[in-house]
Amino acid sequence: MKLSSRAKHNIKQGARAEKATVWVGKDGSTAQIVSEIRRQLDQREIVKAKVQQTALKDFEAKQLAARIAEQTDSNLIDVRGHTFVLYKPKSKNKAPK
Repeated sequence: MKLSSRAKHNIKQGARAEKATVWVGKDGSTAQIVSEIRRQLDQREIVKAKVQQTALKDFEAKQLAARIAEQTDSNLIDVRGHTFVLYKPKSKNKAPK
């Protein structure tokens, strides 16, 4: 899903005051990290993640964030330093639990 620049701007503004809810450690984008981000995206639509310095030996933060966004079928909204924001709208056809 392609987002407009206005929509990205609004999401960035909303995520600015939020604290990171996921920390990507030295192992990078493991299956556990990807599944946790998927779970949080299903619940909250927006996930803010912080990449630890040790995870950046093979990739830059932007590359790692793009890879995680692809694995979770979400939109990469912003990367600032070692922190990135992902967005995935809730699907309307899912029944509430």
